[in-house]
Amino acid sequence: MQDLPPSPEPAQNNRVADAPEDNWVDRYAPAATRPYLRLSRADRPIGTWLLLLPCWWGLALAMLYDQQASWFDLWLLVASALGAFLMRGAGCCWNDITDRHIDAQVARTRSRPIPSGQVSVRKAVIWMVIQALISFAILLTMGRGAIALGVLALLPVAIYPFAKRFTWWPQVFLGLAFNWGALLVWTAHTGRLDAPAVVLYMAGIAWTLFYDTIYAHQDTEDDALIGVKSTARLFGDNTGTWLRRFLMATVGLMGIAVIFAGLPNASVLALVIALGGPWAMGWHMAWQLRGLDINNPGKMLQLFRANRDTGMIPLAFFAAALLV
Repeated sequence: MQDLPPSPEPAQNNRVADAPEDNWVDRYAPAATRPYLRLSRADRPIGTWLLLLPCWWGLALAMLYDQQASWFDLWLLVASALGAFLMRGAGCCWNDITDRHIDAQVARTRSRPIPSGQVSVRKAVIWMVIQALISFAILLTMGRGAIALGVLALLPVAIYPFAKRFTWWPQVFLGLAFNWGALLVWTAHTGRLDAPAVVLYMAGIAWTLFYDTIYAHQDTEDDALIGVKSTARLFGDNTGTWLRRFLMATVGLMGIAVIFAGLPNASVLALVIALGGPWAMGWHMAWQLRGLDINNPGKMLQLFRANRDTGMIPLAFFAAALLV
């Protein structure tokens, strides 16, 4: 693999262009670690949240399903957070390695560590492997079924960076990868994969199509110039209509997942409270639609980042249902 020359327009102080100005990496991390933390998107934590929240959804609904809780579930809560941070970092390394020539041609991404010359491709590979190995060590604590699912998850992760080259729907592949934790953590808790987890996984994919289409609208002009495909380019001025469809799919599928999870053992009150989760999540997604402006990249980034709160909303309802 060949290293790239430094970008002719590096970001000030090497900060990545779309990272928050007050991010902890650029403010507090030791200088030698910053390029690698930027490569892992530690300066942009929204992606870690979007990977983590389906894991916690899966754990909460699994506990609602069998009405059981143990100290192991506390470990699953922590392990999911550690694994999401590490695997998101490893995935971002893989994405940036494969996309380094594309990123160098896009205004928003040319300041990333590889195209800007902060990190060589060789060092990026080493950093990716380190994160993946630590994640694998965590995975080994979760049981056979979860381990098998964790290994299988590498397939959509590996394919995703190339999807934008052969399909207008690369966001589907991102959804397959980013919501896998719902299957994995459910299986780690119950010891098997059940229908509610699969339906919850499908709801997460619909949600990913919603928020990543919004995200992709930041780059439509550059993507058109270099021939990169996305749902944002595919939908164009019809984006609002498609986002409403993804909203309805997210809410509907998550509602079905809650019903499937709650009916065997949960009380009626717990089921009603849990069903409030997808309902309230849908209202938050509708709020995003009211502020949609596909020609305003700054606004689209703001709406994309708001999806951390979107995903926290059903989690709060699921947690409340467990307390009933």
